[in-house]
Amino acid sequence: MFLSIRSIPKVSWSSNNPLNFKPKISTFLFLCIGLSIFGLGEGLIMISYIGNSPWQVLAQGIALHANFSIGFITFLISISVLSLWIFLGQKPGMGTFLNAIIIAAMIDLSIALIPTPEVYMSKFIMLVCGVLLVGFGSGLYLIANLGPGPRDGLMTGLQKKTNLPIAAVRAFIEITVATVGWYLGGTLGEGTLLFAFGIGPAVALGLFLVSRFYAKN
Repeated sequence: MFLSIRSIPKVSWSSNNPLNFKPKISTFLFLCIGLSIFGLGEGLIMISYIGNSPWQVLAQGIALHANFSIGFITFLISISVLSLWIFLGQKPGMGTFLNAIIIAAMIDLSIALIPTPEVYMSKFIMLVCGVLLVGFGSGLYLIANLGPGPRDGLMTGLQKKTNLPIAAVRAFIEITVATVGWYLGGTLGEGTLLFAFGIGPAVALGLFLVSRFYAKN
């Protein structure tokens, strides 16, 4: 059952060393594709306008007090979260730095190019697709094993410390971040709740699907 996954699977194109800065081309490509899909998913969630993801609620809350784009604030948050890794024994890799750059760029690009649907049901479908894309993108780039992004490194670090299922740890993080973002003035909505409670299972499903399709021989 994918909801019981407690570790990141390995496949044929996974890097053997998360600190590898000269990976195989296939590993590097899957990393970049996964991060791009992740960023597109985050962008779709924001464009749906029926509730930001928890981390975007936080970014929006900060944006109310700073004159920067959401993408750039997302980048700054990613860098700030890295400081928490000191207490979790996590080490940044190539994927960690590309995560902060590619996802932030894809969010700004998505907002600039994709219009918001006028019909609520279309907005809701866009929201659900966004959550699923974030989960699948996470599965691709985490399995590449070139270092988790700042937020996912926080997730995997806490999972190792607590030995709780990945889905439960991710849900706890998202709910906490959404609460802080709301306090700062970020907008909550049904999309925020869907993301907070759905992203954990979506990431676990992404890991499960990718590992099944690319089972390591």
